Amino acid sequence: MMEFVVSFMLIIGGAFGVIGAFGLIRMPDVLIRMHASAKIGTLSALLILGAAALWFGDAGITVRVIMIVVFLFFDRAHRLAHDRPRRDLHRGAPLARREQCRPRPQSPCPCA
Repeated sequence: MMEFVVSFMLIIGGAFGVIGAFGLIRMPDVLIRMHASAKIGTLSALLILGAAALWFGDAGITVRVIMIVVFLFFDRAHRLAHDRPRRDLHRGAPLARREQCRPRPQSPCPCA
């Protein structure tokens, strides 16, 4: 059973990593690209690290995995998702045109 759980976590983590890489290529502007890479990259790393902690089951490895997870949450996700796109936006990075994005539904309330 443990092999099944670890295999599932590794496959899903790898799939999320590939989806994040396609998101970097496919998304229209820098703000959306960085959002895709930060969120999906963190999720895939957490799944793969969790699989490693489950597979080895050693207390030392589990403590190291927990330290890496804490570092990922406090450093990587927040910086990548907010600071770099803001910097690129101030430097004049082009944003997506409205035609490239999905249209938003109109509000039924005329005062909104």
